[in-house]
This record gives sequence, C-alpha cells and structure tokens, in this order.
Amino acid sequence: MPTSEEKWTWQCDRKIPSNAAVGRRLLDEVLRRLEDLHWNRHDIFGVHLAVDEALVNAIAHGNGSDASKHVQFSCRISPRKIRVEITDEGSGFDPDALPDPTTPDRLECPSGRGVMLMRAFMSRVEFQERGNHVVLEKSRSS
Repeated sequence: MPTSEEKWTWQCDRKIPSNAAVGRRLLDEVLRRLEDLHWNRHDIFGVHLAVDEALVNAIAHGNGSDASKHVQFSCRISPRKIRVEITDEGSGFDPDALPDPTTPDRLECPSGRGVMLMRAFMSRVEFQERGNHVVLEKSRSS
C-alpha cells in the first residue's frame, strides 16, 4: 500500500480471457503508465519481465490456455510503487517446490525460471497458499 501521503494515480481491475495476446495488450497499457510517470528503463524492464511471466504462467499453466477460463488482473500504480495481482482459475502449485533452475542438472530445463525472474526483478513476490494468486510489487529505484 502507498503511504498516507502517496496515492495510487492509476488503477486497473480486469477479468481477461486465457489469451496471451490479450495479456500482452494489458501489459503494454501498464508499461505505458509507468513511462508516463517517467520510471527508469531498468525498473520498467523488470516490471515487464515479471508481469509477463506471471500472466503467461496464469494463462498457460494455471488455466491451461482454456478459452473458457479467465485471469483476474489488478494493478495499482503510484509515482513510487506498482502493485499487480494476478489470479487464475487453475488448481495452483507450490512455488517453494519448484526445483532450482540454476543447478547444473537443471540449466537446460526452462521450468521454474519465471518465478526466479519475478523474484529477482520485483521488490515483493507473494503467492497465496493455493498458488493460483500472485502479488507482485516493485518500488521505484531512486
């Protein structure tokens, strides 16, 4: 949450179909808002990578790209922080059970890299217990 002096300047709550193109258009809108607030390129890159991974995971893995299922997307942006929440209709997963993608035997396997990248680029990444809902937060670099 922003501090009492800080207010969300842009908010978006959408229910989107399990369609990667729709997810990309929504992400483009979020990135434009960050550009409008003059966030630096490194921060925008990190948000882009993390939110794209979360959306792809929700659509492809959570919902199995099932056109009858939806993804709930919520975004709040202030001049100093972005908060994104993504929920899919899947059964969820245990993010702590993902194998470490940096171990020598996993270097060729793409599984688990998305969550690792989210954690590397965002200030906060939190999955709810069931694993089909993620909160991503990024504080703007000074």
